[in-house]
Amino acid sequence: MTALAPYDPAYNLALALAALALEALAGYPEALFQAIGHPVTWQGRALAACERRLNAGAPLRRRLGGIATLLALLAISVAPAALLQAGLARSGLGLAALAVLAAALPAQRSLHDHVRRVAEALDGQGLEAGRRAVSLIVGRDPAALDEAGVARAAIESLAENFSDGVVAPAFWLAAAGLPGGVAYKAANTADSMIGHKTARYRDFGWAAARFDDLVNLPASRLAALWIVLAAATCGDARAAGRSVLTDARRHRSPNAGWPEAAFAGALGLKLAGPRVYGGEQVEDAFMGCGRREATAADIRAALALYRRACAIQGGALAAAFGLLLALR
Repeated sequence: MTALAPYDPAYNLALALAALALEALAGYPEALFQAIGHPVTWQGRALAACERRLNAGAPLRRRLGGIATLLALLAISVAPAALLQAGLARSGLGLAALAVLAAALPAQRSLHDHVRRVAEALDGQGLEAGRRAVSLIVGRDPAALDEAGVARAAIESLAENFSDGVVAPAFWLAAAGLPGGVAYKAANTADSMIGHKTARYRDFGWAAARFDDLVNLPASRLAALWIVLAAATCGDARAAGRSVLTDARRHRSPNAGWPEAAFAGALGLKLAGPRVYGGEQVEDAFMGCGRREATAADIRAALALYRRACAIQGGALAAAFGLLLALR
């Protein structure tokens, strides 16, 4: 691998594959998080500092401040990542060292663990425990959710975060190496923090929300594909594909509907639809045409589907890497 240039496509594919494997095995160690934090927390602090200074004044000024904030965050994130990849890739342990750094970007293991805890809470302790567990991974009002609503919320979060927390980091690592993965994480963090349609962030977060929609477009479609393929072994692949084709574009998000529709069809559920955020009902289209009465067993079925989709993504990266080497 040392014979490959730092930004050779095959090198980037190997980096993405190694990062996913490391993260699946170990996640992001809690001791490391306590000691130095996480790239998302670093980016979050930078965003918060810019927001305090630039999110003020007339709407145009706020929008320009948001654009400047996004560009600054991308610059301070990408520059050191580019230097690291250029330097480490030429050393004997370059790929291993870069993979350790890149493993902080996807969230396969942590996402699985958080969603699994919702199923365990519902089964072992009841509705209130399920509401508490799901409140850690969704933004909607947990008090408005019954048991089926808690289960659907967990599955919807799994679907959406499979796209933007697993597939997208892997895609941008494979496409542009560590700088690409870090840039994606910066964009996603900015959208999570300021890309909201509230009075405070409507103008300041406009650029972050639009840019996040753009960079998630390829990953959301790939996520749906991986789920449909995974459903061939533990779900209904035909229904998953049909749901993607008929429902995905009806979602209020240009990206979230793709994996949600795939999960809904594969599991025989009807996901999304009207939901309550901050005491207000948000209208949205339904994904899938199955039942609404989801249970903890459906969460576990969704997790099984998720694990297979992650494995299929890894297999696709490995196949692409092998093909590139064979064509040299």
